[in-house]
Formats: sequence, C-alpha cells, structure tokens
Amino acid sequence: MSDVAISVRGISKTYAQGEAAMRALQSVNLDVRRRELMLLMGPSGSGKTTLLSIMGCILRPSGGTIRILDRDATNLGECDLPRIRLDHIGFVFQGFNLFPMLTAAANVALALDLKGVPRREAAERAVALLEQVGIADKRDVYPADLSGGQKQRVAIARAIAGDPPIVLADEPTAALDSRSGHAVMELLRQLAHERDRAIVIVTHDSRMLTYADRVVHIEDGRIVREHKRVVVHDDVRVPRTRVVGESVRAFPQPAYELGA
Repeated sequence: MSDVAISVRGISKTYAQGEAAMRALQSVNLDVRRRELMLLMGPSGSGKTTLLSIMGCILRPSGGTIRILDRDATNLGECDLPRIRLDHIGFVFQGFNLFPMLTAAANVALALDLKGVPRREAAERAVALLEQVGIADKRDVYPADLSGGQKQRVAIARAIAGDPPIVLADEPTAALDSRSGHAVMELLRQLAHERDRAIVIVTHDSRMLTYADRVVHIEDGRIVREHKRVVVHDDVRVPRTRVVGESVRAFPQPAYELGA
C-alpha cells in the first residue's frame, strides 16, 4: 500500500467569474504522506485554507485532480464526498466546534454515532479516546467549563474517533496559550509518527515549526518553497530545502530545522 495519503495535481481554484474572478490556487502539486506532520504556511489570502478544504473534500477544485488514499476523488458526486470525509478524514477546527450542550465524552461519541457505532460502544470508545489525549478526567465536563487547551484535545479526540488515516487542522493553536499550543502540537506529532496518520495543519504560528516534518509555503495561490527534515544519523536531523519557481532565488535556512 502506498504511503501517500493525499495527492493533488495541477489544482486550481477560482472564485466568481469574469472581471470579479479571483484565483485562489494556481497549478498546485502536492503529496501528503502517512507518518508526516506537514504545516501549510503563508500570508492571509495566500490560498492555504482553500487548499486544505480541497484536500478535505469540502471544496471542489476548478481544475486538476485529487486522490485520497489512491482513490480519485476529483469527480465524485455529492452523495459520495460525505462518505470519503466520514471514513478517511478527521477535522480539527480553530474554534473547536464542540456542541455546548454535550459533555466532552458525548461530543466525541457523536462522531462515532455518525459512523454507525452502537451507542454503548461509542460511549466506551469516547472515554478511551479522551484518555488517549490526556483528559479522561474531563469526560463529564461541558465545553463551557473546559480550558482552550482542553477543548482542543476534545476536538482532536473527536477528529480521530473513527481512526481516520488523515487529519486536517485549521489553525489549531491560534486560540491557545503557549503551553497548551505546544501540548496540542506534541499530541498531533505523536498521532503522525506513532499511529501512521497523515497530519496537515494550516497555521500562522511560528512556535509550531519545530514539530513539523515538512513546511510548505504558499503565496498568491502557488507553492513557492518547502522545507523537509530528514534523518541523516540515528539522532541527528538536518534540513533539506526545495525552492519552487524561478521567482524565488534564495531563502535562508530557518533555525527550527536544526536539532531533533
């Protein structure tokens, strides 16, 4: 089985038509692999959230192709796309998107209910998932009584409830303090490396760079450069930088890429 979880080729996205047309993405090629935590970074309006939405089968591209786990999802009908999302993709949102009238465990169990898991089993698995993300003691607590970091952990538990191979996160640390943000990123990195998931995160948060296996920079709807960390020796990582496009002549090696 291929380790490529998502593959996009020649992806473009245009909003509106005629003089009002706005090209959000232009000829984007990208593979996302299992056991990889990837950051999508770029200025506001660069197209990174649009790309994340297309990879999550929420938006349709205007051109190009997208494959999810070796299945062509480019022209799937509206009846098929929800099943792709439900079976293969977990979403983590900046605003948590928890139901305020449900406890932490019930919010997680709801995702399992949608997959047809019997209610009692869903409740048991929800508690196990909360334990996995380190907040089993908050199972009966409502979102209003949780901290930002705890809410995001519940959101992550819900996202991985059906054991999806792909997790997509949109600014998951934006509303968190430094300590909570690092704890959430460490959890997401563990999910990628220890549970073979492909993790893609849109972020402006430079504190998170040290957790990434790959950083992809988007500007004006195009991928302009990316950085990878590769293991050369057992305990040493060194950076590898690839510049995309002739317009980018040089880019300094960022400090985050040095070290374990």
